[in-house]
Amino acid sequence: MARYYLERGAFVAAMARRGELLQLLAAEFPDRAFCYTLDVRDAAAMKNAANDFIARAGCPEVVIANAGVSIGTLTEFAEDIHAFQQVMDANVLGVVKTFHPFIAAMCAAHTGTLVGIASVAGFRGLPGAGAYSASKAAAISYLESLRVELRGSGVKVVTICPGYIKTPMTAINPYPMPFILDVEDAAKRIALAIERKTAFCVIPWQMDLVGRMLKCMPRWIYDRLFVNAPRKPRVNSG
Repeated sequence: MARYYLERGAFVAAMARRGELLQLLAAEFPDRAFCYTLDVRDAAAMKNAANDFIARAGCPEVVIANAGVSIGTLTEFAEDIHAFQQVMDANVLGVVKTFHPFIAAMCAAHTGTLVGIASVAGFRGLPGAGAYSASKAAAISYLESLRVELRGSGVKVVTICPGYIKTPMTAINPYPMPFILDVEDAAKRIALAIERKTAFCVIPWQMDLVGRMLKCMPRWIYDRLFVNAPRKPRVNSG
């Protein structure tokens, strides 16, 4: 997403833990990529970075909360409690901490779009991914609350629920991933939804159909179909 906007002439604040990748981005776009090595779970670091970017480039038109982690989890293992905490902190509170430093400036300007990247995984509780599914369900509800709270302010809220995208996060999944998208294709589709200020968008459209089917499926049918579904590996297993 950062590269997509930079290639189209935008000034971009890129925030991530992987400083080496940020350095490559900054070297490629030295005048327009403002890079900050930080963790979205660190509210103070996020606020400092946001204030620096606003002072140097002005109030952003779009803020995208995209940072997230996906870890296989099982509640019966005590060591997975920490994994649950990590996932919820990054995938839910990370969105809040990403948006918070920008909202005042955007509301004052009466314009802008806040974009939260949720997931189709938030539609139902997937076995072996309790933390991830719960975090994305929470993100979807939080973004809906925020959208209503900001109604009339000029600031729009867009919820994006992708299916599978070819990233290191999905590379370890030991199961088929239908309708999986390349990152470049996914970025274009997400950017189009942002441009249109679509309140809620599932990408690709085929996963929208899958998601609607999952949400409408009776619990007893869902339970029987997914009880033996393949599961994402636990980080602490083996």
